[in-house]
Amino acid sequence: MHYWNGTYYEGSGETFTLVNPATGERTGEYTLANAADVNDAVASAKAAYPAFKALTPGERAELMLALATQLEARADELAELESLQTGKSIRLAKEFDVPGSIDNAKFFAGSARQLTGLAAGTYWEKSTSMTRREPLGVVGSIAPWNYPLQMAAWKVFPAVAAGNTIVLKTSEMTPGTSLILAEAATAAGFAPGVINVIAGDGLEAGEALITHPDVVMSSFTGSTKVGRRIMELASAKGSRVHLELGGKAPLVVFDDADIEAAARGAVAGSLINSGQDCTAATRAIVAREHFEAFTDRVTELMNGVRVGTPTDPATDMGSLISLTHRSRVAAMVDRAREAGATIHCGGEIPTSNHLGEALPGDTETTAYYAPTLISGIDTDSEVWREEIFGPVLVALAFDTDDEAIELANDTPYGLAASAWTTTTNRTLRAAADIEAGCVWINEHIPIVSDMPHGGYKASGFGKDMSQYSFDEYTQVKHVFIDQHEDPHHEWQDTVFTS
Repeated sequence: MHYWNGTYYEGSGETFTLVNPATGERTGEYTLANAADVNDAVASAKAAYPAFKALTPGERAELMLALATQLEARADELAELESLQTGKSIRLAKEFDVPGSIDNAKFFAGSARQLTGLAAGTYWEKSTSMTRREPLGVVGSIAPWNYPLQMAAWKVFPAVAAGNTIVLKTSEMTPGTSLILAEAATAAGFAPGVINVIAGDGLEAGEALITHPDVVMSSFTGSTKVGRRIMELASAKGSRVHLELGGKAPLVVFDDADIEAAARGAVAGSLINSGQDCTAATRAIVAREHFEAFTDRVTELMNGVRVGTPTDPATDMGSLISLTHRSRVAAMVDRAREAGATIHCGGEIPTSNHLGEALPGDTETTAYYAPTLISGIDTDSEVWREEIFGPVLVALAFDTDDEAIELANDTPYGLAASAWTTTTNRTLRAAADIEAGCVWINEHIPIVSDMPHGGYKASGFGKDMSQYSFDEYTQVKHVFIDQHEDPHHEWQDTVFTS
């Protein structure tokens, strides 16, 4: 259940059982990758690097386009597997995850041909200077379980478009679609060893990948805690790190906002992927005069969200990733309730879908959780400060614009945010003053391949997607060409005069 050097391999680690979190059914079993498997995968990538680096940008672009075609041909298969392994709705997988990943491949096919340095020029007498943008070598990337295919795309495509080879470690819970991506790359004409995928846990496979001496750059998406550990490991060998970490996105609703639009945006933005999204709206900061109307409308909309079997096209929201994670989300909501918070809706484990039909399995074997809205909390509350990573939105009222901005920034995170207003000045102020890598105005969630994605503060550094991502996967070289005809160069007299 691992892929390197253009073929599948069995792992050498412990046996792991795959479970569909929406049904509780066991869907497979495989052997996790260990340090020996990591070493073999990295060796494969290292061997493939010289020839792949030598390709022209146009040749790499053609491979990327061929890969996009391969993925398009398997789109239904990818969506079904993505839903099966994560519990997300098939509609989200088909309409968001898979098309977004394919678009990412096409974007980087074009961007591969735009990797240019500065124009040549004379900056020292009788010489010409120019810059070259070059790949790094073998990249080691770690992707999370919430968007397995998309996160693989965000890691793999800019890396190989720039001329690197890569070893991607997926979550042990969600290896399937990343393996198909690697297989599709071989079918598209990528040489064996350019794109390699292993599945394993963080302590065994992840740390072996980050610390491997032949891995020159590490990219990680996941929790801030693990991100700090990766920085520590990479610093020991002085290698480059790119981190996209946690989030606690504010959704600021000013007193001139369209409340219906804001409420709908809050529900979509907080419940996408069952709230298991680092950019999800988690803190609604609402003008006091609209607070009741906003929470009432959000409650109404959340109560209408169809929680159910992911394979049903009518389902809006599937399950969480696992029983363990569902227990964590539920415990945070329960502690808020015990502390006196108001639970407007949700705050419980559902047993039936929107039609009143029993959900598959039972509450002891499946990982469903109801869409939840909470208010009546303080800013030192756990649900205000910590990343819940579930379908939970916390709402708080504000009185002045200054207070709204202060509350938006009252978090160690800074990945994404949104502001809802019909005023130009407020739009510009929110865009400038909210401390986040992305600020949406009158919308929350859309992400496109052409624009950068990355965080401020404890949400990490570096960018995924867009041309900016190449800054993570390339290095810039200054080339100096001397044009003197006389072997004696005047500046040398400052060192010796004979």
